[in-house]
Amino acid sequence: MDSQPACILYLHGFCSSPASWKARLLGERLAALGLAERLLCPALPPVPFAAIALAESLLARCAGTVTLLGSSLGGYYAAWLAEKHDLRAVLVNPVVMAPELLAGLIGGHSNFHTGERFEFTSEHVDQLRALEAPRVTPLRYLLLVETGDEVLDYRQAVSRYAGSRQIVLEGGDHSFRRFPEFVPQILEFCGL
Repeated sequence: MDSQPACILYLHGFCSSPASWKARLLGERLAALGLAERLLCPALPPVPFAAIALAESLLARCAGTVTLLGSSLGGYYAAWLAEKHDLRAVLVNPVVMAPELLAGLIGGHSNFHTGERFEFTSEHVDQLRALEAPRVTPLRYLLLVETGDEVLDYRQAVSRYAGSRQIVLEGGDHSFRRFPEFVPQILEFCGL
């Protein structure tokens, strides 16, 4: 068993940031437990390769066991990183087919929290294609999906992560409304 403390690397979704309500809630819960320093939650660049490079630089600095927690596009990134670095990951309403989904979003966007403008390009879609995990190892994942997700078809994630621990909840939406209820299970899965 690793003697260094476990930590969580939270990867937010497209147009999101560390100011997302799930990231803030998780940070508040960890702070209340005296574990605030165990959460790493970077502001991911909109360029996929740059987002992965930032995440990998943080992984390289963690002394203890790291569990990834990816929401939406962050879930897509988390799967790629989990397979590459032999890590466990919690996926919350994850994007499964990122190149296909985001190809429809080429153009200008604003970050939901900061208002920062950015261009999402066809080159970025190609980068997403390069970051698709060719296969997944089911035992490394905890999948949390709500069937009412208006952005993604939850069945794609259920199929992609077949054999993993899955919590499929009726209703909800893409933000995964019931996230607060599942923080204890997430922290347990992450070794905290």
